Amino acid sequence: MASVQRQLVVYDFDWSMADQDTDRWVFEVNAPEIRRWIEDNEGKIQFTDMIAQALRDAHAHGVTREQLENALRTMPFHPAMVRAITNLEAAGKTTFFCLSNANSIYIDTILKEKNLLPMFTEIVTNPATWDPSGLLVLRRRVDPSGPQHQCTVGCSPNMCKGEELEAFYARHTPTYDRVVYVGDGSNDFCPALRLRSQDMLLCRTFGGLHKRIAREGGLKCEVIYWTGAWEVEEVFKTRLTS
Repeated sequence: MASVQRQLVVYDFDWSMADQDTDRWVFEVNAPEIRRWIEDNEGKIQFTDMIAQALRDAHAHGVTREQLENALRTMPFHPAMVRAITNLEAAGKTTFFCLSNANSIYIDTILKEKNLLPMFTEIVTNPATWDPSGLLVLRRRVDPSGPQHQCTVGCSPNMCKGEELEAFYARHTPTYDRVVYVGDGSNDFCPALRLRSQDMLLCRTFGGLHKRIAREGGLKCEVIYWTGAWEVEEVFKTRLTS
């Protein structure tokens, strides 16, 4: 393709940028009985609402803000992913955007710990705030009492990642010469469908995304499969710096 002057890298967070799932990890560390409750009820309750309830239950059982923050800071996050982002940002011409179904507190805490937060132009996720008692109050990005998104691809009610990607484009004109999307989950399929022939999808080989690609197809972009963060670093170094 022609020389790339404006490049966007879009990251999912859990199991894509990070090497764990934030929503489950904090309970595995601090409240395994609540982690079991999540496992037993997944699919019965909207997931963001379920995690909000799990946070309330953990707070009621004495799990503190400090315990949650410590779990986040020690969650697996591969050094190669830190290098990949840091080195590509230093090379110039790349904008970084995080698009995740986790929440703002989880992501901000971890990115601050890894010195990556300033590199992200935007983080679009579910909003969360600490209340004075130390409870983490989590809400859906798309308020259930307001207008709902119009996704027909299968995104969760809390957010359509495809619509959020298009909205990001609208806020950051002109058009990017190349978009690179790093994801793993089935909810990354909707934004992947919106990528163009000059764009690139870095799809992790576990999670629901690769299964939907195999089953449904329909992508216009190049797809590169990866398992370890070192492979993302390799792609960034060899394919995205020119």
